[in-house]
Amino acid sequence: MALKIRLARGGSKKRPYYHVVIADARSPRDGRFLEKVGSWNPMLAKDDAKRVELDAERIKHWLDHGAQPTDRVLRFLAEAGVATREAKNNPEKAKPGKRAQERAAEKAQKAADAAAAE
Repeated sequence: MALKIRLARGGSKKRPYYHVVIADARSPRDGRFLEKVGSWNPMLAKDDAKRVELDAERIKHWLDHGAQPTDRVLRFLAEAGVATREAKNNPEKAKPGKRAQERAAEKAQKAADAAAAE
């Protein structure tokens, strides 16, 4: 059985609250799970201690038994020092879009024309 450490959404409309759960990979997001090992309340401030709560011992136990964390949960685990997460690098993401590049080139051309006219 493939196990995942993932988020299960709770809370009401526009007031999200997530449980960090151990679940079978085939079960639905908010469906059946084996154990609740933490919580995440994105409505709290980022520096609040209760924003992310994890049971590190149980998470280590499940990681040793082959459970795979999702990207978001892995970020929380790395922050808590339970697991390591490799930094991702996408240099293409930082580049402006096609239209923004065209506008920047047009602006540079106008500036060059104005400098040549003087």
